Amino acid sequence: MTHLESAFSGKNSFWRYIIMFVAVLIVSNTIGAIPLLIAIAGKAVSDPSVIAELGANPSDFSLLGLDPNLTFLIMLFPFVAGLATFFLLIRPLNRRSAMATINGNKRMRWDRFFISGFVWLILSAIYLLVYLKADPSNFSLNMPDIRTLLILLLISLIFIPFQAGFEEVLFRGYLMQGFAVLFRNRLMPLVLTAVFFGLMHAFNPEVKEFGFFTMIPQYILFGLIFGVITILDDGIEAAMGAHTANNIFLCIMVTHKSSALQTSAIYEQQNIYPWGEFAALLVTGVLLLVILRIIFRWDNFSVLAESVRKPEEVSTQEEGYTGFPNL
Repeated sequence: MTHLESAFSGKNSFWRYIIMFVAVLIVSNTIGAIPLLIAIAGKAVSDPSVIAELGANPSDFSLLGLDPNLTFLIMLFPFVAGLATFFLLIRPLNRRSAMATINGNKRMRWDRFFISGFVWLILSAIYLLVYLKADPSNFSLNMPDIRTLLILLLISLIFIPFQAGFEEVLFRGYLMQGFAVLFRNRLMPLVLTAVFFGLMHAFNPEVKEFGFFTMIPQYILFGLIFGVITILDDGIEAAMGAHTANNIFLCIMVTHKSSALQTSAIYEQQNIYPWGEFAALLVTGVLLLVILRIIFRWDNFSVLAESVRKPEEVSTQEEGYTGFPNL
């Protein structure tokens, strides 16, 4: 195991994690918000009332009168800024490389990323087809013209990996490693990063629409699924692939009025049933874990309860260390 253990090679004082987290959030919400601020200012010149309207409905960017794909791109830019900030700060702040937060090694395992993403796409497509068959009246065909759809596909394929990568690097990579150093086990980092991942989405429009205690469990469940994948696979590539595939699929195939990322998706879902979606996510997540365990030949799930030790502690135990120096 190298992903969580690699954090011991760097600097792990608690204040370093606070500075990183705050810096990433500040940059993503300031520099990352510049394109949105420019769009708002441009609209306000001809229609000053847009400021008040956005204040009343902060997630309704249709008020800006922009092309939906351009609005989508603007909404993804903060994640690009946040990820760039993380990569710039990780070495001077924590004295380790960005790759160390991905899997503790020097090489990105792209096969993990693409295989996991493909499996999640298949599961998502099956779920959507079943849902369409069971409740067709809950979906309206919102088929955009081919040019709009191709641009949406291009934006999604290029920029969604940055959005999902930012969240995976920050939570299942950086923070999970930090909590592993603090608690010296795998279970607490799994639970805490899932909870923080859920809370990070507390300001999403879905939470406002359906309620905190209705939607946050779904985000926490996502965090638990991706966290289990990270621990079992000893790196975040598979979790990043599934996360990326999930968001690309939703952006292209299904949207709804309270979605955080509004797109010109092929279908628009009329009514959302959060606890039904929670149950479906639970089933799909378990299927994903079972399938990936078979493909990647993971060890059994007992690894989740194992301790996290410094590399030198592992090596001394393997050499039969008894507490006395070798003579």
